[in-house]
Amino acid sequence: MFNMISTAAAELERTATATLPPTETQAVKEMIHGVEVVDPFRWLEGSAAPELTAPDPELDARVSRWTDDQNAHTRELLSSLPGRQGLEDRLAALMQVGQVRTPRMRGDHYFYWERRGDQPQWTVRVRQGANGESRVLLDPNALDEEGLTALGWFSPSPDGTLGAFGLFRSGDENTTLYVLEVATGSWLADEIPGKVNGLSWLPDSRGFLYHCLAEADNPYSTQIKLHRLGTHHRQDPLIFEQYKEGPLATTWGPFAGLSDDARWMLLGYWTGTGSHDLWVVDFDRWQRTGELVRKPILEGEEAMAFGEIVGDTAFLRTTLDAPNGRVVAVDLNDPRRERWRDIIPERSDAVLEDISVARGILVVEYLKDASSRIERFRYDGEPLGELKLPGLGSAGVAALADRTEAFLTYSSFNQPSTIYHIDLESGERQIWAQPEVPVDPALVEVHQVWYPSKDGTKVSMFLVHKKGLERNGNNPTLLYGYGGFNVPMTPAFRATLFPWFEAGGVYAIANLRGGGEYGEAWHQAGMLERKQNVFDDFIAAGEWLTKNGYTNPKKLAVSGGSNGGLLTGAVLVQRPDLFTAVVSEVPLLDMVRYQNFLMARFWVPEYGSSENADQLPFLLEYSPYHNIEKGVHYPAVLLTAGENDSRVHPLHARKMAAALQAATASDPETDPILLWVDRSAGHGQGKPLRLQIESTADELIFLMWQTGLLKG
Repeated sequence: MFNMISTAAAELERTATATLPPTETQAVKEMIHGVEVVDPFRWLEGSAAPELTAPDPELDARVSRWTDDQNAHTRELLSSLPGRQGLEDRLAALMQVGQVRTPRMRGDHYFYWERRGDQPQWTVRVRQGANGESRVLLDPNALDEEGLTALGWFSPSPDGTLGAFGLFRSGDENTTLYVLEVATGSWLADEIPGKVNGLSWLPDSRGFLYHCLAEADNPYSTQIKLHRLGTHHRQDPLIFEQYKEGPLATTWGPFAGLSDDARWMLLGYWTGTGSHDLWVVDFDRWQRTGELVRKPILEGEEAMAFGEIVGDTAFLRTTLDAPNGRVVAVDLNDPRRERWRDIIPERSDAVLEDISVARGILVVEYLKDASSRIERFRYDGEPLGELKLPGLGSAGVAALADRTEAFLTYSSFNQPSTIYHIDLESGERQIWAQPEVPVDPALVEVHQVWYPSKDGTKVSMFLVHKKGLERNGNNPTLLYGYGGFNVPMTPAFRATLFPWFEAGGVYAIANLRGGGEYGEAWHQAGMLERKQNVFDDFIAAGEWLTKNGYTNPKKLAVSGGSNGGLLTGAVLVQRPDLFTAVVSEVPLLDMVRYQNFLMARFWVPEYGSSENADQLPFLLEYSPYHNIEKGVHYPAVLLTAGENDSRVHPLHARKMAAALQAATASDPETDPILLWVDRSAGHGQGKPLRLQIESTADELIFLMWQTGLLKG
């Protein structure tokens, strides 16, 4: 059994590591809207800096050497901590448990993703019949000895005879499309580069609609095209593309999908992180004449609408006049708003998350207090009842319009992801797949609590810990959050947390403003000039955990990634006294310059931009990199990044590490500022299992060290 000992960090004996030399400062001062902004480590941006008109190999080599030194320091320290190898071995056993994702049905073919044992990457398997014999259809592990080639997506054709898929390498997410025959596994000659995704097949299975980038290195160049199998992609006709200029030229851009019979196309264009325009296109007419005629469904509104097409009717979930979502039926022959029919009204107590269509049934997925609820309705809105779930958890349904057969996936903090084969008409179900994890899920209990934020707003939080935990104010506690982009934090099973639970640790997830747990109004309450609400909510969660006897600042750690990395970076500089350790994964941290790199202009509607004189003040107010103060006793920090990240540039983590190392008054031996830049990874997608195990072990041993838990 996994044993642990509690050891004070100050008493920890480990192999001595050389102190990193100070990072050279080359301060750049600039006036932005009359405000002087100082950037002491601009050089760590390397050739990514937009001021450079051409790559600077010498500068990039210097940044690379600096990164190598930081990585070596971090690796030496974390690998030398007592019990590090034993923890990695335990995590390997937990992470090598097989995993299965929800099947997709096409005719009598059932396609699903699976990763068995120590396979670095997911494979695609297929069955003839729901319970037929399974066989491997696509195995990226056979394509790459290093395990760095990953599957981005898989889309089976309507008749189940073909499968299109996207592959990328080393975490760059730059998917290239390929097509294979399901019967033989043979690859066709079709190959389309350019970060291809968003497939929508034609009903004859001989072609598909797809999204791609016109220029692989330009994230703002999305195009929508039609491909016919057997033709070269250069011949694919362009249907629609990202605007070339204006304020919408750098949003997420266009998206599209076809009805099952390809009679209609729903064409959309993102105008913000919570809004888009939506039109219907007579796709038959376009194929005959090349004439693209768009009829507006939703245009010029701060709202969204997504859904499914049945015949000439689109069933759409929309936030128009309903921040928690409602379902409307739109006649695609005449989509004017005054002709919409209300099918399922907005609920005040739950957020409409998704809808799917089965034969004669609408399946509606809700979030109620950040947990899933699933209900069924006839097409006219007549209720058919709720699908009962095992408890407080996260669930989703994969259905198809030609049948009532479906798959229900459910997981919670104390139940591994379980897939049920279900009949949506009767509600009858049976377990189709469930992993056998080498832990006892019954070890832990789950609570949901509510606490007041700084302005009095009530915020919910999940607490997970070993049954019978004593609230003695001294329990190591890990607080996690995200708080952005309308993304909800809902219950999920993480076997890798069980070493933490077994040792008496507490895991907390706060449902912060900016997220999607309580509708679009909740999201907007954490955007733009209101972003500080997110940080206040997270700080209030830490204070509540301390006041209510769970932990104390010497035992409280925080973790978050991407937008959550911004979150942990912000609370680090705002309340360094409240936390003993901070993990910031693939983070945004320089909020003055973030929009200049990679695809970050997509996020300007969420955060704002320093290019706007009205928005610079609130960005400067919370930007973690710009609010570091010399002489402050900062807690221990682990910053991680991926060298091939196509979303958040690793320069954020590099500059933050350098600035914190130069400023902190804490002892670098007991409260170090550590940086790890994974040279073979990106934002996290496609990371092979061995690198997942290593990074998980790094973070967990760091947290155990800093909170006083180490394995013996």
